[in-house]
Amino acid sequence: MEMKVLVKGAGDLATGVALVLKRAGFEIVMTEIEKPTVIRRTVSFADCMYKDEAQLEGVNAKQANRDNYRMVLAEGKIPVLADPEAKIIEDFQPRVVVDAILAKKNLGTRMDDAELVIGLGPGFSAGKDVHVVIETMRGHDLGRIIHEGEALPNTNTPGIIGGRSKDRVLRAPGDGLFKEIVQIGDYVKEHELVAEVDGKEIKAPFDGVVRGLLKTGLAVFPGMKVGDVDPRPVQKNCFSISDKARALGGATLLAIMEQLGGIEGLSGQ
Repeated sequence: MEMKVLVKGAGDLATGVALVLKRAGFEIVMTEIEKPTVIRRTVSFADCMYKDEAQLEGVNAKQANRDNYRMVLAEGKIPVLADPEAKIIEDFQPRVVVDAILAKKNLGTRMDDAELVIGLGPGFSAGKDVHVVIETMRGHDLGRIIHEGEALPNTNTPGIIGGRSKDRVLRAPGDGLFKEIVQIGDYVKEHELVAEVDGKEIKAPFDGVVRGLLKTGLAVFPGMKVGDVDPRPVQKNCFSISDKARALGGATLLAIMEQLGGIEGLSGQ
């Protein structure tokens, strides 16, 4: 019998975790909101909410519900359910729950959700609301497994990529409906039109590749993150798991093995 793991959230970092665990032989179910506002849609299984199925690095995910998710598992795919409260826990009975929503706060995860409950990033306290916390901030401690206490607090400053930080993030200029003008993976020049919000323009801050972009038609508010431009001219990076996502996936796998007794503990479920 495969180890059952529920991953809450299906954004790019949660997807990295799910992909690593799936390749390690675990049985994965993911939960999301009905209309995810993920930016890096091309590397997020949350995109299943919009196009039914998604594939990334040889792993397939498919939109599912409580009635058919076991059939999706039988197909060898990862079911992604619109289930923000993770009610599927009752039926799925996972041995491990990983909260990878990255909300910077705990939205309801409890230590009694499973035998092992892991929280990614700030908002969780190891030993209180989860068993283990994993550090998500880029730098020396990225992926560190925390057995007591919390991750570093959120700085609201994006990690540095290609020498760029805050200025690589595209934000909504006002309330309204978002509209894509270019696509993820497109090369853009500085000041080139990238997207609009009810006719208000969003332009590229510098030359680069559009790494992430919100889905057309979603409602946004002023200052909301709606895109990401990568100064590195490497298009393939837009369609593969990032170094950060891989690090968090590996750390989650290690935490599971540490907490549940290594290979023998995993096989003795």
